[in-house]
Amino acid sequence: MKEVERIHAFGHENVLCTHKSTIEITKHKSLTKKGDCIIGVNASKACSDLTSELKNHIKNERKITVILKVGNKQDYFYGFGNKRLRLLDKNDMVFRKSNFICERTALINCSKSSIELNRDLTRTLKNPKAKLLISFEVNE
Repeated sequence: MKEVERIHAFGHENVLCTHKSTIEITKHKSLTKKGDCIIGVNASKACSDLTSELKNHIKNERKITVILKVGNKQDYFYGFGNKRLRLLDKNDMVFRKSNFICERTALINCSKSSIELNRDLTRTLKNPKAKLLISFEVNE
């Protein structure tokens, strides 16, 4: 597997990770408890900021592995690109278990939602000082 993109985000006291169909990161600095799929705030990138290399893999409908790391805690999931994904949102990036597509959607048919992520990792993300590393890998 080849790493093609790396993003950073931070935890927040309102991180819940209880959503059953999505995982989200956002460039916004604050979070309410309604954002129960959000795993990180103050992200370094949103959909529109992704490199052209990753966007090409997504548009070519590749399987992409997303690795989440906070300190020594780690989890991963995979999802699929789609030629209909526009990747235009300037604030958010959403990973969906469904095949729903909108401007915020980065990958569809993902293997996990936020409630299925490693609970040690998600508890750590309740700390605003926790730094989340999100890596995107593609099979060569």
